[in-house]
Amino acid sequence: MKTGVLLVNSGTPASLATRDVRAFLAGLLGDPRVVEIPRLLWWPILHGIILRVRPRASAKKYAAIWTREGSPLALESEALRRGLEESLAATETPVALAMLYTGGTSVRDAIDALRISCQRILVIPMFPQSCGATTGAVFDQVSAAFRRLRDVPALSFVSSYCDEPNYIDALAASVHDYRREHGSAKHLLMSFHGIPEQFVARGDPYRSECERTANLVAQRLGLAREEWTLSFQSRFGRARWLQPYTSEALAALPGRGIDSVHVMCPGFAADCLETLEEIGMENRDVFLAAGGKSYGYIAALNGRPDHVAALRAIVSRETGGAACSG
Repeated sequence: MKTGVLLVNSGTPASLATRDVRAFLAGLLGDPRVVEIPRLLWWPILHGIILRVRPRASAKKYAAIWTREGSPLALESEALRRGLEESLAATETPVALAMLYTGGTSVRDAIDALRISCQRILVIPMFPQSCGATTGAVFDQVSAAFRRLRDVPALSFVSSYCDEPNYIDALAASVHDYRREHGSAKHLLMSFHGIPEQFVARGDPYRSECERTANLVAQRLGLAREEWTLSFQSRFGRARWLQPYTSEALAALPGRGIDSVHVMCPGFAADCLETLEEIGMENRDVFLAAGGKSYGYIAALNGRPDHVAALRAIVSRETGGAACSG
């Protein structure tokens, strides 16, 4: 049974045009997995207020990180896809990339492309820690694509790889590589995307999986407990989100005598607005304004060879060591 691999990321605006940013936000914030407010209440707020105001402001933020080739998330996700497919070349295993909310091939179209030559599809959400708002959203779209089929391929779904040994090794290696080039810092902050606390109260495993990842990375680096912090970023709306908040954690460090910090984002497989602009720029300013002297952002794993190796190990495990025998 020939297997095809499907990587799925969140998505990105197709361009910096306000209409494209609006289309992306409409898909993201319109997903009931992301915002769990009843539609009758949420729809007027989303379409009557947020999508009228936020796209223009978001477009300015995207402009600060956009490259000549386009969106960093799209480019880095494609680099990872290409690297994984090349690493599986001996087994002729196709690897497709899909985006949940615009900015690339849809989940449905990617599945259709894989079905041409494959009888089994292995789905790997590009979210190491399982969360209803991300992993769950991928499952929803994969399920919707499968529901319309008569000839349904076999399906395998990776819900989490928060403690995959090769993934932890790659994260630790990225810290070592950054230190070799830029020197050490007094503290390491591991910032994960936040979610509302009520999601966890309802059974979402996300916080515990973030803690699992952070603890394993700290152990692999040999860090004492006071040498690192776990935090959560990217709050949206008025609800109470997972704490400590990244901006508040960074603002508090100089008061503890910590004037140099490195920040990494282990929950992001590829760099994007939340890492490059929010962490690389906005939170850098927060730390320096609070009295910090040295701030460094450690890039996401992106298409690093050790990241490719981590995903290849997952593919090998899920396919019994032969990703695609033809």
